[in-house]
Amino acid sequence: MATYFRSSVIYALLGMALGLHMAATHDHGQMPTHAHLMLFGWVGMTIYAVFYRLYPDAASGVLPRIHAVLAHAALIGLVVGLFIVYGGDPEGGDPIAAISSIILVLNMVLFAFIVWKGTR
Repeated sequence: MATYFRSSVIYALLGMALGLHMAATHDHGQMPTHAHLMLFGWVGMTIYAVFYRLYPDAASGVLPRIHAVLAHAALIGLVVGLFIVYGGDPEGGDPIAAISSIILVLNMVLFAFIVWKGTR
């Protein structure tokens, strides 16, 4: 699951670029978007990568593939939704962020199942 390591670096760079943009413009209105991108994108994906590296047997099968797709889809949806919300259109971004947040939580439940199963 090297894609987790690779994507975590991309998410970190995007989060840092957003942070630099906020600093340069002195407009920190996208701070929640930046924080979610760094936490779930950089840190979360790195944790997933480390787990699957430490427990390679847990990376086989359909559940880890579903986990990967949902993790990326939920993160991207959440970041887009938050960007829209904190860009000034809460009515437009809230549904995207809400649905993505629910998927992110369900995805963590799936990951918990994979962890419990993979660390027996």
